[in-house]
Amino acid sequence: MLPFLSFSQISLNVQLLDNWKDGAIIGASDSLKYSDCWGYESNGEEYAMLGSTEGVHFFNIIDNHFKEIDFIQGSYSHPSVIHRDIKTYRNYAFLVCDEGTSSLQVVDLQYLPDSVNLVYENDSTFGRVHNIFIDEANELLYACSVRPYSNGVLQALIPLQVYSISDITNPVLMYEGPNDIPEVHDIYVRNNIAYLNCGFDGLRVYNFSNPSAPMFLQNIGFYQDQGYNHQGWLSPDGTKYVFADETNGSKVKSCSVENNQVSIEGTVGTNYQENSVPHNVMITNDYAFVAYYNEGLRVYDIRYKLPKEIAFYDTYPEDEELFKMNGAWGVYSELPSERILASDRKNGLFLLDFDRTTFQTEIPDEIAIYPNPVLDNGQITIRLEEDRESSFQVELVDMTGRKVYSEFIANANYALIQAPDASGMYTIRISYPTEDRQEFIFQSKIAVY
Repeated sequence: MLPFLSFSQISLNVQLLDNWKDGAIIGASDSLKYSDCWGYESNGEEYAMLGSTEGVHFFNIIDNHFKEIDFIQGSYSHPSVIHRDIKTYRNYAFLVCDEGTSSLQVVDLQYLPDSVNLVYENDSTFGRVHNIFIDEANELLYACSVRPYSNGVLQALIPLQVYSISDITNPVLMYEGPNDIPEVHDIYVRNNIAYLNCGFDGLRVYNFSNPSAPMFLQNIGFYQDQGYNHQGWLSPDGTKYVFADETNGSKVKSCSVENNQVSIEGTVGTNYQENSVPHNVMITNDYAFVAYYNEGLRVYDIRYKLPKEIAFYDTYPEDEELFKMNGAWGVYSELPSERILASDRKNGLFLLDFDRTTFQTEIPDEIAIYPNPVLDNGQITIRLEEDRESSFQVELVDMTGRKVYSEFIANANYALIQAPDASGMYTIRISYPTEDRQEFIFQSKIAVY
């Protein structure tokens, strides 16, 4: 008898490797302590960084576990801090905060895995900064929604500032603007082409080849399912851009990019009918990884005009009827190992594994089993189409009817199993309970040689 699945589940096609949180950190009254995360690689070792109410925590990732190495206290450290942003450039980490008497902090990472060192702090020019992005090739720092201090007094918000950081500890201001919108919430830049997330003013594209006088390229001020245009990411091949509107019930927008022009092709969302809210996005050429607040980490296949959800891990399994902006805040998917970092406002830092190679093939119409034939002791991949069950029983039977393999696969609609060591013809049997409590059974022959 197969076990029947519960209505809700914490994961699909994503494996939890580790989770770090610190009970000693003081959060707000609702226990929200953490904000953004970032990843870094040096000398073959991978690292993670996590913002909290107190500052930024630095970790070495060893044997699929976090080892906390060091901590840099924020210039403003207080339970009211809900936002820190982190980016890396060369062997430095740039840290900003958007609360209190904050600053830009620059941390030297060259002594990892032993320690990190604060080498620069500026609490007047930068003050409060909401987000930053670094165009490494052109040595430019883009600071979004900046509120400087002058003689200890917080000044008016500047939508965007661009600094040369060719001298790490002496940033030189190159640009301020645009002057016709109230804010730039976030930004993505590559090859001097900047994609600006402008809140309720939509999406803009500029060419910053001349950082002091950027050229306006495009404005998408109105679009379907529009909300607060929060953040987006460009694919490595430059043909796709995905952004999130941080608004109850708004879906994630999947776009094509051609000649530096963005076109919205499709939308995708999770529980948007229940007013869920997407937050931060990173993408590859094939997948979008979305920190989706109360819905946790969500993974979408963006090879289609209408993207498909293929995996998730719910970092925030609590049931929230009203407030939809707890849960997963940040995501980082560019570690060489392809492990994923996700930060949760309440539950800390997650290290997750999503097997990208398994999903490179086309989505099967029903059930795919490959390769066929397969070498003895080789690996057999079984994939169910994405809208089928997320747990199933798999059995391998030889020609005499003897069961040579049996396993219940939980929280996944694919399995990797080892072929028998004896050549011959075998039957693979897939089964799972249906909604009417019957049993679905699928059988297929596979040759082992």
